Amino acid sequence: SGQHRLPRATAQLLAPVGDPEKVICVGLNYHDHCQEQGVKVPKEPLIFSKFPSTITGPFDDIVHPQDTSELDWEVELAAVIGKRGRHIEEAVALEHVLGFTVANDVSARDWQMRRNGRQWLLGKTFDTFCPLGPAIVTREAVADVHNLWIRCSVNGHRMQDSNTRHLIFGVPTLVAWVSRFVTLVPGDILLTGTPAGVGVFRKPPIFLKRGDEVQCEIEELGTICNRVV
Repeated sequence: SGQHRLPRATAQLLAPVGDPEKVICVGLNYHDHCQEQGVKVPKEPLIFSKFPSTITGPFDDIVHPQDTSELDWEVELAAVIGKRGRHIEEAVALEHVLGFTVANDVSARDWQMRRNGRQWLLGKTFDTFCPLGPAIVTREAVADVHNLWIRCSVNGHRMQDSNTRHLIFGVPTLVAWVSRFVTLVPGDILLTGTPAGVGVFRKPPIFLKRGDEVQCEIEELGTICNRVV
């Protein structure tokens, strides 16, 4: 209507899904990410989770926990479920996806890789460890979700630069796989994995510190930018 509009600068964008039932994540799902750590390509999707309390807005702060000294970034394509389903066939799996958005799977590598029995959950699920946004782009509006450039920069320096065509398991495969185990419901978020360029596998490793700015962007989906505090 052109009425009741606010300038973008005066509005705070929240995460497009703020309190999902589930935040489902996929590990080791880019060929180049497997190569950078010297591990074999998985034969089946590697699934873990984050708690919904990790979710924060596309331009909100990432809180650096006192409990970690190894804070890392992971730009990821996120799919948002729009239709309930269990035992979904791969051929129709995309019909269960509402759309896509940008996520940062922030990770405390010491907790993920060495502590708490090397289970991934605690290292992945501190509050604010899942910036999400800036909006949900509907499935129909994305030309080809498996051919989008995906990038992450820290303080203006490009750290990750890849394309979703390098995904090992595509979105339909992941939706079908996860639905073998749990019922997917509208609002569930599926993070599909990160490409090469994370901090922990650099030589020497690079970790986020307070004051750093992390920008994650995916072609056609937009950009999120979060400051570490």
